[in-house]
Amino acid sequence: MPTEIYFNVAISGLLTGLIYGLSALGLSVIFGVIRIVNFAHGEIMVLAMFLTLVMFRRLGIDPLIALPFVAVVLFCFGYLLQDWVIRRVAHVADHFQFLLMAAIAVVLIAVPLMIFGPDAQGVNVPYAYDSFQIGPLIIDKVRLYAGVVALIGSAAMFAFFKYTDTGKAIRACGDNHTGALVVGLNVRHLFALTFAIGCACLGVAGAILIMIVDVHPYLGPPYTLLAFIIVIVGGMGSLPGALLGGILIGVSEAMAGIILQPSLKTAFSFALLILVLLFRPQGLLGKVQR
Repeated sequence: MPTEIYFNVAISGLLTGLIYGLSALGLSVIFGVIRIVNFAHGEIMVLAMFLTLVMFRRLGIDPLIALPFVAVVLFCFGYLLQDWVIRRVAHVADHFQFLLMAAIAVVLIAVPLMIFGPDAQGVNVPYAYDSFQIGPLIIDKVRLYAGVVALIGSAAMFAFFKYTDTGKAIRACGDNHTGALVVGLNVRHLFALTFAIGCACLGVAGAILIMIVDVHPYLGPPYTLLAFIIVIVGGMGSLPGALLGGILIGVSEAMAGIILQPSLKTAFSFALLILVLLFRPQGLLGKVQR
C-alpha cells in the first residue's frame, strides 16, 4: 500500500480528532468546574445536529453559516438546564446526580425520535465531494473546514478561560468553591455560565459533525462514551488534555481502520484508554490528586 495513503488517513483522523476534542472540551470544562459528570453529553450534541439539519433542509442554510445560531441556542439551553434543573441536585449524593443526567439523556433521545423518527439523516452540502490536493496529499474539503472551525473554537475556549475576567472567575469557582463565595462571586451564575459554555461547544461540534456523520436519535450514547474516553486519556478537567485526547483518538481510530480493519476502531480506542489508565492513571495532561 502506498505511503501517501497512510498520510492521507492520518490527516483525516487528525481533522476528525479536532472535532472530537472540541466536543470533549465541553465535558471537561463542566466536570472541572461544576464537578458534574454530564451523561447527556452526546445527546446534547445530537440535539445541535438535528437543529443544524432543520436549518439546512427548511431554510437552505449551510451548516457553517448556521453554526453561530446553533451555538447560541445550545448556550441558552445549557444555561437554563443548569440553573433550573441541575443546580437543585448539586448538594445530593453523586449517584442521584448520575440518575438525573441519565434521565435527561433519555428525554433528549425520545424527543428527536418522536419528531424525526429513527432513520439516519444527513446534509449534502455542495462541496461535500470536493478536496484540496497538496502534492501527494488529498484533503477532504468538508473535514478541513470542520477541523479549522473546531481548532478556532478550541482556541477561543482557551483564550476565554485564560485572559478574560469571567473566565478567571469561573476557574476560581472550580478551584475553591467556598473561597469564591467568600469574595462575593456569583457562583450560581458562573456555574450556569460554565454549563452553557460546555453546551455551546457541543453546538459548534454538532453543527460541523453533521457534515461528516449522519444523525439519528440513538447517536448520542456512543459519542458520550467517546467523550469520556477522550477526557480520561487527556486528563479529567484538563482542557489541553481534552483536545490532545481527541486528536489521539481520531488519528488512532483512522489508522486502526486502515491497518487492521474498520470494525476494530472502537476496540483500539478502548485499548488506548486501558494503556493510559495502567501507566498514567491521571491522564496524559492530568494532575496527580494529592
